Amino acid sequence: MLDSDGRPVPIDRQDAAVRRLKVLHLILMLGETNGQYNEHCLPLIGERDLSISTYFAPRLTPPPEITMFAGDGTLRGFYRSLGRALDTDDYDVIHAHAPQSGVLLLLGVLARRRSHRLRRSLVYTVQDSFYDYRLRDKALMVVPLVTFHRVIFCSGSAYESLPRALKRLVRDRSRVVQNGADIDRVDRAIAAAPVDREDGRFTVLSVGRLDVVKDPFAVLDAFARSMDRDDPGRLIFIGGGRLGTELEARIDRAGLRDRVTLRGLIPREEVFVACAEADVFVSTSNGEGLPVAVLEAMAAGCPVILSDIPPHRELAEDAGFIPFVQPGDVEGFAREIRRYRAMSSDERREIGRRCRAHVSARFTLPIMRTATDAVYLETARPAATHR
Repeated sequence: MLDSDGRPVPIDRQDAAVRRLKVLHLILMLGETNGQYNEHCLPLIGERDLSISTYFAPRLTPPPEITMFAGDGTLRGFYRSLGRALDTDDYDVIHAHAPQSGVLLLLGVLARRRSHRLRRSLVYTVQDSFYDYRLRDKALMVVPLVTFHRVIFCSGSAYESLPRALKRLVRDRSRVVQNGADIDRVDRAIAAAPVDREDGRFTVLSVGRLDVVKDPFAVLDAFARSMDRDDPGRLIFIGGGRLGTELEARIDRAGLRDRVTLRGLIPREEVFVACAEADVFVSTSNGEGLPVAVLEAMAAGCPVILSDIPPHRELAEDAGFIPFVQPGDVEGFAREIRRYRAMSSDERREIGRRCRAHVSARFTLPIMRTATDAVYLETARPAATHR
Protein backbone atom coordinates (compact mmCIF):
# COMPACT_ATOMS: atom_id res chain seq x y z
CA MET A 1 0.00 0.00 0.00
CA LEU A 2 1.42 3.45 -1.02
CA ASP A 3 0.82 6.90 0.45
CA SER A 4 -0.01 10.03 -1.59
CA ASP A 5 3.69 10.47 -2.44
CA GLY A 6 4.02 6.89 -3.70
CA ARG A 7 5.90 5.65 -0.66
CA PRO A 8 5.04 2.35 1.11
CA VAL A 9 2.78 2.79 4.14
CA PRO A 10 3.94 0.82 7.21
CA ILE A 11 1.67 -2.12 8.01
CA ASP A 12 0.65 -0.69 11.39
CA ARG A 13 -0.64 2.48 9.68
CA GLN A 14 -2.74 0.81 7.02
CA ASP A 15 -6.54 0.97 7.30
CA ALA A 16 -8.31 -2.07 8.82
CA ALA A 17 -10.42 -2.51 5.71
CA VAL A 18 -7.37 -3.05 3.48
CA ARG A 19 -5.03 -5.68 4.89
CA ARG A 20 -6.09 -9.02 6.27
CA LEU A 21 -7.46 -9.12 9.79
CA LYS A 22 -5.24 -10.86 12.30
CA VAL A 23 -7.51 -13.06 14.40
CA LEU A 24 -6.63 -15.27 17.36
CA HIS A 25 -9.30 -17.84 18.24
CA LEU A 26 -9.42 -19.43 21.69
CA ILE A 27 -10.76 -22.97 21.36
CA LEU A 28 -10.92 -25.30 24.34
CA MET A 29 -10.75 -28.57 22.39
CA LEU A 30 -9.77 -28.55 18.73
CA GLY A 31 -11.24 -31.55 16.92
CA GLU A 32 -13.06 -32.74 13.82
CA THR A 33 -16.50 -31.61 14.99
CA ASN A 34 -15.49 -28.26 16.51
CA GLY A 35 -17.81 -25.61 15.11
CA GLN A 36 -15.48 -22.67 15.72
CA TYR A 37 -12.75 -24.38 13.72
CA ASN A 38 -15.07 -25.47 10.90
CA GLU A 39 -16.90 -22.17 10.58
CA HIS A 40 -14.45 -19.46 11.68
CA CYS A 41 -11.09 -20.91 10.62
CA LEU A 42 -11.00 -23.47 7.80
CA PRO A 43 -13.19 -21.54 5.33
CA LEU A 44 -11.23 -18.32 5.92
CA ILE A 45 -7.74 -19.54 5.12
CA GLY A 46 -6.24 -16.97 2.78
CA GLU A 47 -8.72 -14.28 3.81
CA ARG A 48 -7.57 -13.72 7.40
CA ASP A 49 -4.31 -14.25 9.26
CA LEU A 50 -5.51 -16.98 11.59
CA SER A 51 -4.10 -18.31 14.84
CA ILE A 52 -5.57 -20.74 17.38
CA SER A 53 -4.75 -21.14 21.06
CA THR A 54 -6.19 -24.22 22.79
CA TYR A 55 -6.61 -25.38 26.37
CA PHE A 56 -6.42 -29.10 25.63
CA ALA A 57 -3.99 -30.82 23.30
CA PRO A 58 -5.55 -30.64 19.81
CA ARG A 59 -6.97 -33.78 18.22
CA LEU A 60 -6.01 -32.69 14.72
CA THR A 61 -3.29 -30.73 12.96
CA PRO A 62 -4.56 -27.58 11.24
CA PRO A 63 -3.31 -26.62 7.77
CA PRO A 64 0.02 -24.76 7.83
CA GLU A 65 -1.74 -21.48 7.04
CA ILE A 66 -3.15 -21.50 10.60
CA THR A 67 -0.66 -20.79 13.39
CA MET A 68 -1.18 -23.17 16.29
CA PHE A 69 -0.49 -22.57 19.99
CA ALA A 70 -1.42 -25.81 21.72
CA GLY A 71 -2.24 -26.23 25.38
CA ASP A 72 -1.74 -29.47 27.29
CA GLY A 73 -4.94 -29.68 29.33
CA THR A 74 -3.53 -27.81 32.33
CA LEU A 75 -4.02 -24.21 33.43
CA ARG A 76 -0.29 -23.57 33.29
CA GLY A 77 -0.06 -25.11 29.83
CA PHE A 78 -2.94 -22.98 28.58
CA TYR A 79 -1.44 -19.72 29.81
CA ARG A 80 1.91 -20.73 28.38
CA SER A 81 0.32 -21.24 24.95
CA LEU A 82 -1.74 -18.05 25.23
CA GLY A 83 1.35 -16.10 26.25
CA ARG A 84 3.26 -17.40 23.23
CA ALA A 85 0.37 -16.39 21.00
CA LEU A 86 0.16 -12.86 22.42
CA ASP A 87 3.94 -12.45 22.18
CA THR A 88 4.00 -13.64 18.57
CA ASP A 89 1.67 -11.11 16.97
CA ASP A 90 -0.40 -7.98 17.49
CA TYR A 91 -3.94 -9.25 16.85
CA ASP A 92 -6.84 -7.14 15.72
CA VAL A 93 -9.36 -9.55 17.23
CA ILE A 94 -9.07 -12.15 19.98
CA HIS A 95 -12.19 -14.30 19.83
CA ALA A 96 -13.42 -16.63 22.60
CA HIS A 97 -16.29 -19.03 21.96
CA ALA A 98 -17.09 -20.59 25.36
CA PRO A 99 -17.71 -19.29 28.90
CA GLN A 100 -14.57 -20.99 30.23
CA SER A 101 -12.29 -19.65 27.50
CA GLY A 102 -13.80 -16.18 27.91
CA VAL A 103 -12.88 -16.05 31.59
CA LEU A 104 -9.43 -17.56 31.04
CA LEU A 105 -8.72 -15.11 28.23
CA LEU A 106 -9.69 -12.07 30.27
CA LEU A 107 -7.47 -13.15 33.17
CA GLY A 108 -4.58 -13.74 30.77
CA VAL A 109 -5.03 -10.33 29.17
CA LEU A 110 -5.29 -8.50 32.51
CA ALA A 111 -1.95 -10.00 33.55
CA ARG A 112 -0.16 -8.32 30.66
CA ARG A 113 1.24 -4.81 30.59
CA ARG A 114 -0.76 -3.74 27.55
CA SER A 115 -4.03 -5.08 28.91
CA HIS A 116 -6.05 -1.92 28.17
CA ARG A 117 -5.21 -2.06 24.47
CA LEU A 118 -5.74 -5.82 24.32
CA ARG A 119 -9.18 -5.60 25.93
CA ARG A 120 -10.47 -3.59 22.99
CA SER A 121 -9.75 -6.58 20.73
CA LEU A 122 -11.83 -9.06 22.76
CA VAL A 123 -14.88 -10.67 21.13
CA TYR A 124 -17.08 -13.32 22.71
CA THR A 125 -19.70 -15.48 20.98
CA VAL A 126 -22.73 -16.93 22.75
CA GLN A 127 -23.25 -20.26 20.98
CA ASP A 128 -26.48 -21.43 22.65
CA SER A 129 -29.65 -20.14 24.22
CA PHE A 130 -28.95 -19.08 27.80
CA TYR A 131 -31.24 -21.68 29.39
CA ASP A 132 -29.26 -24.49 27.70
CA TYR A 133 -26.07 -23.72 29.62
CA ARG A 134 -25.24 -25.44 32.89
CA LEU A 135 -25.45 -23.28 36.01
CA ARG A 136 -21.66 -23.05 36.28
CA ASP A 137 -21.34 -21.91 32.67
CA LYS A 138 -24.10 -19.33 33.11
CA ALA A 139 -22.12 -17.84 35.98
CA LEU A 140 -18.86 -17.87 34.00
CA MET A 141 -20.53 -16.32 30.98
CA VAL A 142 -21.34 -13.16 32.93
CA VAL A 143 -17.64 -12.23 32.85
CA PRO A 144 -17.25 -11.90 29.04
CA LEU A 145 -20.79 -10.53 28.73
CA VAL A 146 -19.85 -7.65 31.02
CA THR A 147 -16.22 -7.03 30.01
CA PHE A 148 -15.65 -7.91 26.34
CA HIS A 149 -15.64 -5.20 23.70
CA ARG A 150 -18.19 -7.01 21.52
CA VAL A 151 -20.55 -9.90 22.28
CA ILE A 152 -21.91 -11.88 19.33
CA PHE A 153 -25.06 -13.98 19.60
CA CYS A 154 -25.43 -16.82 17.10
CA SER A 155 -29.14 -16.07 16.70
CA GLY A 156 -31.77 -13.58 17.69
CA SER A 157 -33.26 -16.36 19.81
CA ALA A 158 -30.01 -16.73 21.75
CA TYR A 159 -30.04 -13.01 22.53
CA GLU A 160 -33.70 -13.01 23.52
CA SER A 161 -33.06 -15.93 25.88
CA LEU A 162 -30.86 -13.73 28.10
CA PRO A 163 -32.40 -12.59 31.38
CA ARG A 164 -33.33 -8.92 31.35
CA ALA A 165 -30.55 -8.01 33.77
CA LEU A 166 -27.89 -9.50 31.48
CA LYS A 167 -29.34 -7.72 28.46
CA ARG A 168 -28.86 -4.45 30.34
CA LEU A 169 -25.25 -5.39 31.11
CA VAL A 170 -24.45 -6.19 27.47
CA ARG A 171 -26.29 -3.08 26.24
CA ASP A 172 -25.02 -1.71 22.93
CA ARG A 173 -22.05 -4.09 22.76
CA SER A 174 -24.21 -6.97 21.51
CA ARG A 175 -24.49 -8.05 17.87
CA VAL A 176 -26.48 -10.90 16.30
CA VAL A 177 -24.63 -12.94 13.67
CA GLN A 178 -26.65 -15.98 12.62
CA ASN A 179 -24.83 -19.25 12.05
CA GLY A 180 -24.32 -20.41 8.48
CA ALA A 181 -23.73 -23.64 6.58
CA ASP A 182 -20.62 -24.24 4.47
CA ILE A 183 -22.57 -25.10 1.33
CA ASP A 184 -19.47 -25.39 -0.85
CA ARG A 185 -17.99 -27.98 1.52
CA VAL A 186 -21.29 -29.87 1.59
CA ASP A 187 -21.36 -29.95 -2.20
CA ARG A 188 -17.74 -31.10 -2.48
CA ALA A 189 -18.34 -33.94 -0.03
CA ILE A 190 -21.43 -35.16 -1.85
CA ALA A 191 -19.74 -34.91 -5.24
CA ALA A 192 -16.76 -36.92 -4.00
CA ALA A 193 -18.93 -39.72 -2.55
CA PRO A 194 -22.02 -40.22 -4.72
CA VAL A 195 -25.24 -40.65 -2.79
CA ASP A 196 -26.31 -44.28 -2.35
CA ARG A 197 -30.04 -44.95 -2.05
CA GLU A 198 -30.05 -48.22 -3.92
CA ASP A 199 -31.60 -50.35 -1.18
CA GLY A 200 -34.71 -48.15 -1.17
CA ARG A 201 -35.14 -48.25 2.62
CA PHE A 202 -36.81 -45.22 4.15
CA THR A 203 -34.10 -43.56 6.24
CA VAL A 204 -34.54 -41.25 9.23
CA LEU A 205 -31.44 -39.33 10.35
CA SER A 206 -30.54 -37.63 13.63
CA VAL A 207 -27.29 -35.66 14.01
CA GLY A 208 -26.17 -34.17 17.31
CA ARG A 209 -24.91 -34.79 20.81
CA LEU A 210 -26.49 -37.70 22.63
CA ASP A 211 -27.54 -35.73 25.68
CA VAL A 212 -30.66 -34.68 27.55
CA VAL A 213 -31.10 -31.39 25.70
CA LYS A 214 -31.13 -33.10 22.29
CA ASP A 215 -33.47 -35.88 23.56
CA PRO A 216 -32.37 -38.77 21.30
CA PHE A 217 -34.81 -41.08 23.13
CA ALA A 218 -37.70 -39.15 21.58
CA VAL A 219 -36.25 -39.78 18.11
CA LEU A 220 -35.93 -43.49 18.83
CA ASP A 221 -39.45 -43.80 20.25
CA ALA A 222 -40.98 -41.79 17.40
CA PHE A 223 -39.21 -43.96 14.84
CA ALA A 224 -40.43 -47.13 16.57
CA ARG A 225 -44.03 -45.88 16.50
CA SER A 226 -43.76 -44.85 12.86
CA MET A 227 -42.54 -48.21 11.57
CA ASP A 228 -44.49 -49.67 8.68
CA ARG A 229 -45.08 -53.42 8.41
CA ASP A 230 -44.09 -53.48 4.74
CA ASP A 231 -41.14 -51.07 5.02
CA PRO A 232 -39.94 -50.61 8.61
CA GLY A 233 -37.13 -48.37 7.38
CA ARG A 234 -34.03 -47.50 9.39
CA LEU A 235 -32.85 -44.85 11.82
CA ILE A 236 -29.29 -43.51 11.92
CA PHE A 237 -27.80 -41.54 14.82
CA ILE A 238 -24.62 -39.53 14.23
CA GLY A 239 -22.89 -38.04 17.25
CA GLY A 240 -21.58 -39.01 20.65
CA GLY A 241 -22.47 -38.21 24.22
CA ARG A 242 -23.21 -39.44 27.71
CA LEU A 243 -26.56 -41.00 26.73
CA GLY A 244 -24.97 -43.30 24.15
CA THR A 245 -24.86 -46.36 26.41
CA GLU A 246 -28.47 -45.95 27.53
CA LEU A 247 -29.57 -45.39 23.94
CA GLU A 248 -27.89 -48.65 22.91
CA ALA A 249 -29.71 -50.45 25.73
CA ARG A 250 -33.07 -49.04 24.68
CA ILE A 251 -32.47 -50.08 21.09
CA ASP A 252 -31.82 -53.63 22.25
CA ARG A 253 -34.86 -53.70 24.54
CA ALA A 254 -37.06 -52.51 21.68
CA GLY A 255 -35.67 -55.21 19.38
CA LEU A 256 -34.52 -52.61 16.86
CA ARG A 257 -30.86 -53.57 16.53
CA ASP A 258 -31.34 -54.40 12.84
CA ARG A 259 -33.14 -51.10 12.21
CA VAL A 260 -31.14 -48.54 14.20
CA THR A 261 -27.47 -47.64 13.75
CA LEU A 262 -25.29 -45.48 16.01
CA ARG A 263 -22.40 -44.21 13.90
CA GLY A 264 -20.80 -42.11 16.63
CA LEU A 265 -18.53 -39.19 15.74
CA ILE A 266 -17.55 -39.32 12.08
CA PRO A 267 -15.80 -36.88 9.70
CA ARG A 268 -18.00 -33.99 8.64
CA GLU A 269 -17.80 -34.98 4.98
CA GLU A 270 -19.40 -38.30 5.90
CA VAL A 271 -22.11 -36.44 7.81
CA PHE A 272 -22.96 -34.42 4.71
CA VAL A 273 -23.22 -37.57 2.59
CA ALA A 274 -25.47 -39.18 5.22
CA CYS A 275 -27.74 -36.13 5.07
CA ALA A 276 -27.95 -36.40 1.28
CA GLU A 277 -28.80 -40.09 1.54
CA ALA A 278 -31.50 -39.72 4.23
CA ASP A 279 -35.19 -39.28 3.47
CA VAL A 280 -35.83 -37.01 6.45
CA PHE A 281 -33.79 -35.39 9.24
CA VAL A 282 -35.37 -35.17 12.70
CA SER A 283 -34.42 -32.82 15.54
CA THR A 284 -36.29 -33.35 18.82
CA SER A 285 -34.05 -30.87 20.65
CA ASN A 286 -35.29 -28.94 23.69
CA GLY A 287 -32.84 -26.10 23.11
CA GLU A 288 -30.38 -24.70 20.55
CA GLY A 289 -28.45 -21.62 19.53
CA LEU A 290 -29.02 -21.79 15.78
CA PRO A 291 -28.33 -25.45 14.90
CA VAL A 292 -25.71 -25.85 12.19
CA ALA A 293 -26.55 -29.57 11.92
CA VAL A 294 -30.06 -28.65 10.74
CA LEU A 295 -28.71 -26.05 8.30
CA GLU A 296 -26.24 -28.58 6.86
CA ALA A 297 -28.95 -31.21 6.44
CA MET A 298 -31.09 -28.69 4.57
CA ALA A 299 -28.09 -27.63 2.48
CA ALA A 300 -27.64 -31.29 1.51
CA GLY A 301 -31.23 -31.35 0.25
CA CYS A 302 -32.71 -33.33 3.13
CA PRO A 303 -36.22 -32.48 4.40
CA VAL A 304 -36.38 -31.74 8.14
CA ILE A 305 -38.82 -32.24 11.01
CA LEU A 306 -38.07 -29.85 13.88
CA SER A 307 -39.06 -29.39 17.49
CA ASP A 308 -41.03 -26.21 18.08
CA ILE A 309 -38.43 -24.05 19.84
CA PRO A 310 -37.48 -20.42 19.06
CA PRO A 311 -34.14 -21.15 17.29
CA HIS A 312 -35.86 -23.63 14.95
CA ARG A 313 -38.62 -21.11 14.28
CA GLU A 314 -35.96 -18.50 13.51
CA LEU A 315 -34.11 -20.60 10.95
CA ALA A 316 -37.38 -21.74 9.32
CA GLU A 317 -38.93 -18.28 9.09
CA ASP A 318 -41.04 -18.05 5.89
CA ALA A 319 -40.45 -21.77 5.23
CA GLY A 320 -43.99 -23.06 5.63
CA PHE A 321 -43.03 -26.46 4.25
CA ILE A 322 -41.06 -27.30 7.43
CA PRO A 323 -43.19 -29.07 10.08
CA PHE A 324 -42.88 -28.35 13.80
CA VAL A 325 -43.67 -30.64 16.72
CA GLN A 326 -43.73 -29.74 20.40
CA PRO A 327 -40.64 -31.02 22.26
CA GLY A 328 -41.34 -34.37 23.88
CA ASP A 329 -44.39 -35.11 21.71
CA VAL A 330 -43.31 -38.56 20.53
CA GLU A 331 -46.59 -39.28 18.76
CA GLY A 332 -46.36 -35.93 16.96
CA PHE A 333 -42.90 -36.76 15.63
CA ALA A 334 -44.05 -40.26 14.67
CA ARG A 335 -46.97 -38.77 12.77
CA GLU A 336 -44.66 -36.48 10.76
CA ILE A 337 -42.26 -39.34 10.03
CA ARG A 338 -45.19 -41.42 8.75
CA ARG A 339 -46.29 -38.49 6.59
CA TYR A 340 -42.89 -38.28 4.94
CA ARG A 341 -42.77 -42.04 4.51
CA ALA A 342 -46.09 -41.90 2.64
CA MET A 343 -44.73 -39.35 0.15
CA SER A 344 -43.18 -40.34 -3.13
CA SER A 345 -39.43 -39.91 -3.45
CA ASP A 346 -40.07 -37.08 -5.90
CA GLU A 347 -42.17 -35.23 -3.33
CA ARG A 348 -39.47 -35.59 -0.70
CA ARG A 349 -36.80 -34.43 -3.14
CA GLU A 350 -38.85 -31.33 -3.95
CA ILE A 351 -39.13 -30.44 -0.28
CA GLY A 352 -35.39 -31.06 0.06
CA ARG A 353 -34.77 -28.71 -2.85
CA ARG A 354 -36.80 -26.01 -1.11
CA CYS A 355 -34.86 -26.59 2.10
CA ARG A 356 -31.61 -26.11 0.22
CA ALA A 357 -32.87 -22.93 -1.46
CA HIS A 358 -33.93 -21.52 1.91
CA VAL A 359 -30.49 -22.05 3.45
CA SER A 360 -28.72 -20.77 0.33
CA ALA A 361 -30.65 -17.51 0.54
CA ARG A 362 -30.25 -16.84 4.26
CA PHE A 363 -27.77 -19.03 6.12
CA THR A 364 -24.50 -19.44 4.24
CA LEU A 365 -20.95 -18.94 5.50
CA PRO A 366 -20.39 -15.92 3.23
CA ILE A 367 -23.43 -14.23 4.80
CA MET A 368 -22.16 -15.12 8.27
CA ARG A 369 -18.64 -13.99 7.36
CA THR A 370 -19.81 -10.57 6.16
CA ALA A 371 -21.69 -9.98 9.40
CA THR A 372 -18.76 -11.21 11.50
CA ASP A 373 -16.32 -8.99 9.62
CA ALA A 374 -18.52 -5.99 10.38
CA VAL A 375 -18.19 -6.77 14.10
CA TYR A 376 -14.46 -7.38 13.79
CA LEU A 377 -13.94 -4.02 12.10
CA GLU A 378 -15.73 -2.35 15.01
CA THR A 379 -13.25 -4.08 17.29
CA ALA A 380 -10.02 -3.73 15.31
CA ARG A 381 -7.80 -0.88 16.38
CA PRO A 382 -8.07 2.17 14.09
CA ALA A 383 -4.38 1.92 13.24
CA ALA A 384 -4.82 -1.62 11.88
CA THR A 385 -6.03 -2.53 8.43
CA HIS A 386 -7.74 -5.59 7.05
CA ARG A 387 -9.58 -7.07 4.18
